[in-house]
Amino acid sequence: MLEYREKRLQLEPLQFNSTYSSNEELNSLEFRKVACKGYFDDRKSIYVGPRSRSISGVTENGHFIITPLMPVPNCPDSVSFPILVNRGWVPRSWKDKFLEASQDENLADSLPSSSHTDGTTSWWRLWSKKPPVITEDQVPSVTPIEVVGVVRGSEKPSIFVPANDPKSSQWFYVDVPAIARTCGLPENTIYVEDINENVNPSNPYPLPKDVNTLIRSSVMPRDHLNYTLTWYAT
Repeated sequence: MLEYREKRLQLEPLQFNSTYSSNEELNSLEFRKVACKGYFDDRKSIYVGPRSRSISGVTENGHFIITPLMPVPNCPDSVSFPILVNRGWVPRSWKDKFLEASQDENLADSLPSSSHTDGTTSWWRLWSKKPPVITEDQVPSVTPIEVVGVVRGSEKPSIFVPANDPKSSQWFYVDVPAIARTCGLPENTIYVEDINENVNPSNPYPLPKDVNTLIRSSVMPRDHLNYTLTWYAT
């Protein structure tokens, strides 16, 4: 199994801009490097964790951020359908800020009206509203993002890992069909883990996964226990 993964990861990345519909086709892509272009729909990001990372002996808690990569109209190199991308590790503060912004947006949506008596619209309602898709007239202002990653499947949680709770935005492990449903995507949406090593020092997060860690199993049982203890200690 390890030798199989190593050989797959050594292959040149596939240009990923076509449709794969059957489970057989999806399974044939696992552990293959792919190059995908599109734009991130940050409003639908999912945070999976807690996950810890250690630098120079210092351990910091955080999460993996998974975001839909959406097609860009009239861009031949763009993906032709949405995919899920694990963009890597981010500090815990990222999730806190995301949930706070989501609550503010939900509050704005719950108000009866966003217009003043003069017909204008509150600036904060305009700010909180983001277009769900990129339309053709917006294409010139959109620069496609290229993701180099590896096609993966769901994680297999051990008995130590709590069940995911999508309603409260608690994701302890990667369940691709469930995450896809939460993002409004088909259950057979392809899931890619970013392994791009060209990290901008001035903007280091998200921190992509190390490709060498993909050779091992999805998540080691020891890590599961560590995540669980980390969660209940916070």
